[in-house]
Amino acid sequence: MATSIWFVLLASLGAAHVVTTVFRLTSLLSFGLRRPKDLRRRYGSWAVVTGPTTGIGRSMALELAAHGLNIVLVGRDPAKLRDVADAIVRSHAVQTKTVLFDFSLISTVQGEKAMAALREAVEGVDVGVVVNNAGVVRPGAMFLHEADVEALVRMIRVNAVALTEVTAAVLPGMMERGRGAVVNIGSGSSDTLPSFPLYSVYAGTKAYVSVLSRSLSVEYKSKGIDVQCQVPLLVKTNMISDAVKNVFLPLFLVSPEAYAREAVRAIGHGRVCVPSAVHRLQAAWSILPIPEFVVDSYRLRLHLQQRGIKSSRSPHTSQDRLLDYQDVGRKTS
Repeated sequence: MATSIWFVLLASLGAAHVVTTVFRLTSLLSFGLRRPKDLRRRYGSWAVVTGPTTGIGRSMALELAAHGLNIVLVGRDPAKLRDVADAIVRSHAVQTKTVLFDFSLISTVQGEKAMAALREAVEGVDVGVVVNNAGVVRPGAMFLHEADVEALVRMIRVNAVALTEVTAAVLPGMMERGRGAVVNIGSGSSDTLPSFPLYSVYAGTKAYVSVLSRSLSVEYKSKGIDVQCQVPLLVKTNMISDAVKNVFLPLFLVSPEAYAREAVRAIGHGRVCVPSAVHRLQAAWSILPIPEFVVDSYRLRLHLQQRGIKSSRSPHTSQDRLLDYQDVGRKTS
């Protein structure tokens, strides 16, 4: 009798686990069936995009303009900002503004001046959407004790502190109008993987973005403001090295343009989402009952391989290698 009770209990637990897994898989894979929102009508006529000059940021800015939104472009390179602004105006009947902002200087005197310029640019403007895209992935493919600490501090400033300050700057206007959408670009390194060795600080900043987005979503939902963390996996940009590209099948690499189309359609649907259909297929494995130590071991071997390739191609001194890694860009994993 006791054996029968234990059998029924274990069978029930197993069935519940299967049902839960199937439900999560179905929800993940069917996400793209949701109808996109009319962003201008639902949220407002302007969008703020950070890191808009290359990769995901540039494609998101152009895609939002295609949906009829005017764009505030926030980045550190004036020539590249003018280039993307010109591209938007040529292709779409919308307005643009540009704000010079090196996010690695956030919380400094220079950063405060740039923050004041951003607040001035959005004051009295019907900002309906903000896309916090600017991010730093380097230094990466190295152990923590090998990295230049100041470079890691800059990464934290860009990926976490700047995103927080930009969001805080646009929320008062959204609350006053009773509508808005905050889109924070996260990463599969923190939302679909148990660990991301040799990129630990990067993954940590993206975990902050995810948790912040979930909590802000609860805080501001009743105010008419949707806060969302979008989770890209591998996107084909210049920030992905040949070493990484050669490891993964081309099918797994999504173009920035393709990602942006699906990302804009996903705005307002869910606190945390994986907009790309290709990425959802890749992320589906994370729901399956694979032991974490197996994933951890595979990731460590993969990143050690990347570290070896980068080291063999880098200058001879460790300091030169560190300098190679210290640029701002957009690479998500």
